[in-house]
Amino acid sequence: MDTEVLGRPQATREGEHCHWSPGTGWKAPQPITVRIACWVLSTVETAAGIRIRIAAPCKRKQTSRRQPDGAVRLLLSPQVTVAGRIHLFPHRRTPCHTTMELECAVQKYAWGVHGLKSSVAQLAKAVSPDLEVSEEEPFAELWMGTHPSGPSVIKGSGETLGHYIRRHPGVLGTPVIQTFGEQLPFLFKVLSVNQALSIQAHPNKSHAEELHQERPDVYKDPNHKPEMTIALTPFQALCGFRPAQEITKHLTELPELQQVVGEENAKTFIEEPTEANLKTCFSMMMNAPKENIESALSDLLARLSEMDSAKGDELLRDLFITLHDKYPGDVGCFSIYLLNYLTLQPGQAMFLGPNIIHAYLFGDCIECMACSDNVVRAGLTPKYQDVETLVSMLEYTMMPAESRNFEGFKMDNYTILYNPPVPDFAVDMIEVPSGVEQYTLRPVESASIVLVVEGEASKVEVSPSAPGELPQVTSLHRGSVIFLAADQSLTLRPTSGSRLLAFRALCVL
Repeated sequence: MDTEVLGRPQATREGEHCHWSPGTGWKAPQPITVRIACWVLSTVETAAGIRIRIAAPCKRKQTSRRQPDGAVRLLLSPQVTVAGRIHLFPHRRTPCHTTMELECAVQKYAWGVHGLKSSVAQLAKAVSPDLEVSEEEPFAELWMGTHPSGPSVIKGSGETLGHYIRRHPGVLGTPVIQTFGEQLPFLFKVLSVNQALSIQAHPNKSHAEELHQERPDVYKDPNHKPEMTIALTPFQALCGFRPAQEITKHLTELPELQQVVGEENAKTFIEEPTEANLKTCFSMMMNAPKENIESALSDLLARLSEMDSAKGDELLRDLFITLHDKYPGDVGCFSIYLLNYLTLQPGQAMFLGPNIIHAYLFGDCIECMACSDNVVRAGLTPKYQDVETLVSMLEYTMMPAESRNFEGFKMDNYTILYNPPVPDFAVDMIEVPSGVEQYTLRPVESASIVLVVEGEASKVEVSPSAPGELPQVTSLHRGSVIFLAADQSLTLRPTSGSRLLAFRALCVL
């Protein structure tokens, strides 16, 4: 926290320059002066983004109480005490048409879709026409945010979004700063998945802190990593453990699966399908000797190829063969018989809290997550696998696939809010049909990032203005990414004859 500031406004008449005199102990390079209409309409904002409404001297009333403990010691007009370096702004700002557009990082992981078949490549190239897109390269993820491994850059200025936020932390919004400090708490993504990602889960906050302390080279930060996925195309995934009767059916009909979990363990689960017995089966499978796994996979592959179409479909033959082709001899190929296999349709969402086992398989999606790199992997990956940690941390609740769907809340005719049970992020899905002349995204109390996935807007207005000199943007199109400061609204005029589909990452605190 910065040094204390104690000051008293010197002018009280409308239209007069009002001088804010710093108190003892404040190392101000020069006095701060601001022109305001009257003291009723003035606001103090600290470097931490805390905005304090100053009432007129004649009212002598206590003003806003919405500050964190210790940030404001005294809040009585006309005298205000705040902590931190202060700035004064008129409470009523003139609306500005400046929009902060971002250029975002592309990640070329091996599991991504190649070339311009990738939605990630299409979106990135729409904003940056000079981007080279080779049909031989995978374009897996588009990152929107401040993560150091792929920071977004303000288009036209070259400044990273993270640097801009450090210079203007108030854009995050007071609730965000109170909860997370002066940093954007989420990472917003688009994924184009061509082959299975690893079988994985993410630790909760306290477990993440432990793992980071014990193995900082593997678990590089102390934060949790809840995630939410919203399908852009039919999106296939494994998520959570199947209902007990489905697991029992697979253990009964697949001797190869019994071989890797242990026949006695399989028998015990069939007789008593508890979470503890499921954990034992899963642990034995994940720790089975490699030669046993390879032999069992080979036997099952041969047997599946001889089955008729109906039985083969029942036992997920096509999925098994696809995984085995990409990851031959990998124990993760057996996981499809213990985990739910589901397909999200466009607009459907799935929330992945801590300790939920999952793997993405195929398709395009929007993803939003807490800003962390903590992933515990085991199976379907050449990366480091921490089987012991994964087995010990997982939630072994057995639930049907449809229970993993996450429902949104309709905010108005065109916006659905997906608000998971974590403070780090939420996502708006905005779908404005053809024929609507104008739509305004509501202002929210946090910073947000907007991605246009489909359609165009010929006129764009943001109000109030964001601090700093920013390049002006007057239209949006597929691939446009916009940063909105807290309390800003975005008004769009969609191009006639086209649907506008956009997503916005934000915090609901």
